[in-house]
Order: sequence, then structure tokens, then C-alpha cells
Amino acid sequence: MSAIIEVPGPGANVAVLRKERGWGQDRLAAAAGISKSLLGKIERGERALTQGVAASLARALGLSLEAVLGTAPVQREAEARLRALNGAVRRFDLPREPEMTEAELRAALDRMVGLRGSADLRGVLDGLPGLVSAATNHAHAVGTPEAWAMVAEAYSTVYWLAARHRWMILADLAVTKQKLAAQQADPLTLAIAARDEAGVHLNHGDFEDGLAVVERGLVQVEQTAVSGPDRAYALGILHLRGLTLAGRLRDRATADQHIARAWQLSSEFDRDVNRLGIHFGPQNTAVHAVATFADLGRHQRAIDTVADLERLRRQRGLVLPETRTSPLHMNAARSRLALDDRDGALEELETAWSIAPQMARVHPTAQELLRVLTSLHKRSNPRLTRLARQANVPF
Repeated sequence: MSAIIEVPGPGANVAVLRKERGWGQDRLAAAAGISKSLLGKIERGERALTQGVAASLARALGLSLEAVLGTAPVQREAEARLRALNGAVRRFDLPREPEMTEAELRAALDRMVGLRGSADLRGVLDGLPGLVSAATNHAHAVGTPEAWAMVAEAYSTVYWLAARHRWMILADLAVTKQKLAAQQADPLTLAIAARDEAGVHLNHGDFEDGLAVVERGLVQVEQTAVSGPDRAYALGILHLRGLTLAGRLRDRATADQHIARAWQLSSEFDRDVNRLGIHFGPQNTAVHAVATFADLGRHQRAIDTVADLERLRRQRGLVLPETRTSPLHMNAARSRLALDDRDGALEELETAWSIAPQMARVHPTAQELLRVLTSLHKRSNPRLTRLARQANVPF
């Protein structure tokens, strides 16, 4: 059973889980393939626990990744909506009479894309149970590829919501249903399903399996008749997933290959395109590259890439959704902290919280950075105190 994180961050779980097994730091560090010094710093709150190291620790302890990272708690007022969503997912093969027209469904899905882009997790959860049921019922009734593509889109959002909270049973079910729907839709929808399937492996810490799913998805796209911008988009979103997985695995060669290919494909777009809530283009490629550079320990390059992205956005008047900009600043904070720029890390974390507070509250990176910053500051810092109060963290 995974822990429920009430107070940041996931690194606080490590010592608890280790001691439950009666293990010393020497044993866990050796089993996880990390140094005892690093493990000690993580447990004391002097170093942030990355998801790559968390996956190594989880494997060593015989646990799931979410057991180490912790799952986000379900607020009491959201319990009924989550039960309703699980019920809608279970009824995938038990259709009822359609309650929405195709036009009404398209409008509802577009509203959901907006909620997802603004990182309104509560709004997404509120709307998903009815939307999943309506899309599924409609697809069973009409049976067209377009209808099944809408089902796959709805389930992609279920996966997105579940992954944000690390509700991994729901995430697993969502991508299974998404793939079934996508197989009755079109190649582009199938590529998005492959991206999300690889994402589940990412969230479980099974990085090599996730890369295998990405490679299979890339081959499938190459073998279809998809061309032009759709082809660049389909390949691009898979390469973004690939570079993230390779970064978590600390496989520099594979990560660099995916980064290079993603940049090449993104050059076919003047600005990011949004298909079904998933962005691809020069901005989102930069966002993913920043996170991967941080995973690979290339922290100055991550900071430089953030600066390049900011210049690009100013020059072209570009806008990124909150669901992308908040994690961008979280990863910039990771790299600034690694470079011993605590004030810069705090500023980036404050920005991440101001952009998407609902996401920051449940995101393991935001939780862990706040834990480390509060641990490292030996004297009162008014800005950090305010942020800790916003996150309900004693400081």
C-alpha cells in the first residue's frame, strides 16, 4: 500500500520505509545502486529525491514507485466524484442510451481541454464521470472512428488526472480502455494512446518498458499513411515521452537521440499545436528538455534552456498552458537548487505555485523541493514561510 502524502515531500518516506524493514542505510544504498552519502542527504532533507532515484529505491525495497512517492489524498468533497469516475470506467462495455449528441460531446471535450490546460484538477474530476459515460455510450451507439476517438480523448484525460495524483490503479485502467478505443479510431489517436501507455510505465518507474512502448509506437506511426503536420505531431509526442523515460533511466545516449529528434520535428511548427489537450512544438519540447537535463545532472544547460524558452516566448508572443509552465518552473527550481542557488530555487518554486496551485500541491517535485528548502533554511525566511503556509506545511 502506498503512503498518502499530507506534508511534502516524498523523501520523508524513505527512512520510514527503510526502518520498517529493519534495514540500515548501507544495505538500502547498496541495493538501490546509490551512495550512502546521497541516501543520508535525501533522508535528512538536504537533497531532493528525484523520481529516478525513487524508482531505484522502490525496486530495492520491493515496492511500487507510488509507495515511495506517496499518493495524493482524496479530499472528502471529491470522494463521490472519484467513485463515480471509477464506475464510469468500469462500464466501458456496458453502454446505456446516448445522452449527448456528437456536437455536444465535442463541446464538452473542448471544455475539458481548457480545464486540463489550466491545471484545474478539481474541475477535471467534477466533469469526467459524466463525460466518460456520455462518450462511451455515444460510441457504442454510432460506432464511427470519430466517436471512438472521442472516447480515447476522454480516457486520456482520466489517465492525466490519475497520473497527477499517482492513483495508479485508475491510471492503468484508463490507458487500457484508451487503447481499446483508439484501435477503433485513427492512427493519430493510437499514437496518443501509445504515449499515455508509456506514461503509465514512467509513473510506475518501469522506464525500460516505457521506452519499448515508445519505440513500438514510433514504428506504428512510420508504417501508417499519416503525413504532414499530423505525422510530425504523432512522432514528436512519442519522442518527448522517450526523452523523459531515458532521462529517468539516466541513459544519456538514448535521451540525446530523442531530444535531437524532438527538436527536429518541433521545427516544423511555428508555435505549439494542441491536439486533445496534448501540446507539441518548440515550447513543449523545451519544457521536456529542461526536465530531462535536470534528470541527467546537466543543470546549467537546464537553466540556459529555460532562458532560451523565455526569449522565444517574448519574441513570438507565445503562451504555454499552466499545466506545462508550472512543471517547467519546478524543474528549473531543481536545477537551481542543485547549483546551490537557494534563492533562485525558491523564486522558481513560488512561480510554480502561483501558476498552478492545485498541481503544485500534489506534484512530487514541488513537494520534495519545499521539503528540502525548509530543511536547508536554518533561519526564518518570510517568503518560504508564506509558501509553506500555502502548502499547509509546518515551518
